[in-house]
Amino acid sequence: MAISVSASSTTAVRSLSRLSSVKLSAYRSSSKLSFSSSLQFQPIRVVNTSISSRYRSLAVEAKKQTFNSFDDLLANSDKPVLVDFYATWCGPCQIMVPVLNQVSSTLKDKIQVVKIDTEKYPNIADKYRIEALPTFILFKDGKPFDRFEGALTADQLIQRIENSLSVKQ
Repeated sequence: MAISVSASSTTAVRSLSRLSSVKLSAYRSSSKLSFSSSLQFQPIRVVNTSISSRYRSLAVEAKKQTFNSFDDLLANSDKPVLVDFYATWCGPCQIMVPVLNQVSSTLKDKIQVVKIDTEKYPNIADKYRIEALPTFILFKDGKPFDRFEGALTADQLIQRIENSLSVKQ
């Protein structure tokens, strides 16, 4: 099951995402995110639709889940959680969207997939020292278990997750 973090974006954040990385880094290091309000997590289920052209279209069904914090999500998960730290302006991150959908449906009984926008939640990105995008962290029992960076194919990502879960048990 894939989960996507949703939060309302402000004009300031959208404006900052267009600035150079130097200016954006300065903003990220000085920004604060309060967890007084609940985070909204949306599990995503991919449903195949008929193939009407060269491209296969997908419909996505989402169900909202609310957690008080990211730590609450990790602590209450009954499966390992793969977290994709991404940004909307990151090209390789956008390439990973269909890959993560495939990984989520293939490993739905083994892991939960969560996407965290590093610009909307910079304190979470800072806590886990995210310096490259995309960065994937596999959490088990609420703690970081494995970490890898960069775009991967679905087969490579599935293999990496399965190897990590079987080797480090």
